[in-house]
Amino acid sequence: MTYIIDGHNLIPKIPGLGLEQVDDEIQLIELLGRFAGRVSKNVAVFFDNAPPGFSGTRRYGRVSAHFTRQGRTADEAIRGYLNKQVKGAKQFILVSSDQSLQAAARYARAHVISSEDFAHELLTVLETKSPPVESYKEAKPSEAEIAEWLQVFKDRRGSAR
Repeated sequence: MTYIIDGHNLIPKIPGLGLEQVDDEIQLIELLGRFAGRVSKNVAVFFDNAPPGFSGTRRYGRVSAHFTRQGRTADEAIRGYLNKQVKGAKQFILVSSDQSLQAAARYARAHVISSEDFAHELLTVLETKSPPVESYKEAKPSEAEIAEWLQVFKDRRGSAR
């Protein structure tokens, strides 16, 4: 199973995170990376309104972060992602509380969990399970990548999400 996450829908549901924070996306990606490692699942998280030149997909270990260009929503990107699945979306779990996105995921035969329920699951897993022994070293963002993203998010501060 792969989790497909509506990032900006989930952020406000996690204590200590908020959409007003400059590095909210990075913090969520880090939490999801720890979660994915502990449950041995992949995660695809979608964020909308990437600044010009910063849209695209970046890989952080088991987490692929999809930053949609301005003018396109994460919901649209998630719908497109689900529709591209040749064998249907049965192997996916959509995490979002958006009713229309949940309906689209169910139509594609994906499993659905609300952001509130997933936030609880995420925190429970991170608090109770010890990390598994992995045979590979999980890719972490470099200091330069973190600095670059902090600058991007700082520049975005004040712009609508």
